[in-house]
Amino acid sequence: MTQSIRPAEVCKALLAALGGAEGQRRKRKRDQTPDAIGLAVKRALLERVVEDDPEPEAFEGWLLNYPLTCDAPQLAGSASAMARAVFDEWRMAHSLGEFKVWLDRGAPSEDVGDGNEHRSHSNVRETK
Repeated sequence: MTQSIRPAEVCKALLAALGGAEGQRRKRKRDQTPDAIGLAVKRALLERVVEDDPEPEAFEGWLLNYPLTCDAPQLAGSASAMARAVFDEWRMAHSLGEFKVWLDRGAPSEDVGDGNEHRSHSNVRETK
């Protein structure tokens, strides 16, 4: 696996993709609380990656340590599970060309509703 893509780059695009996940969540006719919590955990993790901008070769260790440093210690188990999922998505960006192209296009989704605040990742601080 080539590690030329910085984790922060992938996570910026994944933040944009959360708009689609949130659009799907709003369409469901069941209790949305667990989904909202999961998306909030993922959003906090992705934002922290973008802020910290870890080196690609150190990203796995950074993710393993994240649950110990996350803002909500009571969600450390959820943060750990989400960190594993984000690592898998980062690896997919390296190995699946179509996934990388989709991320580079801003992770467009028809499920992004009127919540334009999640459509773009421009509200996330620029990386170093």
